[in-house]
Amino acid sequence: MNPSFSTTINGQNQEVQVKSNQTLLEFLRDDLKLKGAVEGCSVGVCGSCTVLIDGKPVSSCLTLASNIEGHEVTTIEGLSQNGDLDPVQQAFLKHQAFQCGYCTTGMIMAVKGLFNAHPHPTEEQARDYLSGNLCRCGTYKEVLAAVAELANE
Repeated sequence: MNPSFSTTINGQNQEVQVKSNQTLLEFLRDDLKLKGAVEGCSVGVCGSCTVLIDGKPVSSCLTLASNIEGHEVTTIEGLSQNGDLDPVQQAFLKHQAFQCGYCTTGMIMAVKGLFNAHPHPTEEQARDYLSGNLCRCGTYKEVLAAVAELANE
């Protein structure tokens, strides 16, 4: 039996139990049924599994679930509050910063992490933060437009 520990997931304190070799992505999707973070490459280069730990973007496919003890994890499901979309989500919709949608949740989480670190980021900072997120549909221009609008607010 694996020991349990406390963590915060999407604003809720929880007592959780994880397997010693379980990734955070597996834990979120399989145990908690939070399906927003998706598996793309399984080696941390595509960004589709991006979540925030203590406000910073991480690849959940490379992070062991046991490493979230005492930390705050935010997934795409935790961004909206009381049915209202987060400003990043609203900007993505306004600028149609998605096509097939596979990378969208990871992109949104990376952008949220960007704004947590830099409230008024430059385009260079945005490109740097998004460098680990791949979009086969090529929506980078629209994503950067959404970031630019938010940065200027």
